[in-house]
Amino acid sequence: MPKVGMEPVRRAQLIDATCESIFRFGLADTTINKISGLAGVSTGIISHYFGGKNELVEATMRKILIDLGEAVSSRVRQAKTPRQKIWAIIEGNFSHHQTSLRFVTSWLAFWSQAMHVPSLAKLQNVNRRRLQSNLVFWYRRLLSPEEAKIAADGMAALIDGLWLRGAFEQQGFDSQKAKAIAFDYLNRQLV
Repeated sequence: MPKVGMEPVRRAQLIDATCESIFRFGLADTTINKISGLAGVSTGIISHYFGGKNELVEATMRKILIDLGEAVSSRVRQAKTPRQKIWAIIEGNFSHHQTSLRFVTSWLAFWSQAMHVPSLAKLQNVNRRRLQSNLVFWYRRLLSPEEAKIAADGMAALIDGLWLRGAFEQQGFDSQKAKAIAFDYLNRQLV
């Protein structure tokens, strides 16, 4: 029987082990046994808290999306002007935590699985819509509604594209370069 009050600790531990397993072995070769071994718990604990691998993978993606949301929102709260708010959205999407090799590996695994797993597709759509909505909201303070929509579409595509390209860089994700390109694009849109 699990100890009282251990659920949040165990859940976090298992989510962390899932990211580590995806990083080391890839999603296809990530198993309940590997996750439980990395977490130092029995396989039954995973079943108790999550039901199985698919639910644990979904919970891991949710956690990564929560971390991304917090990275963006904390920066947006500190920004003052609409331009700074868009800048903050860019900064959050390319934060050190989100672009670490461990999380890049997990993101890529989730993106590829989202095309085939409805629960992951739903999470990815929420993430996509949130980025789009936030960008449109702040661009509308600077541009006409039509221009704001086009600018937001372009920036969202640029963020995703830079992120995907950066994930495959041999020398690691260069978040400074990605941010510089996105900031340049933003400045050119708002001339």
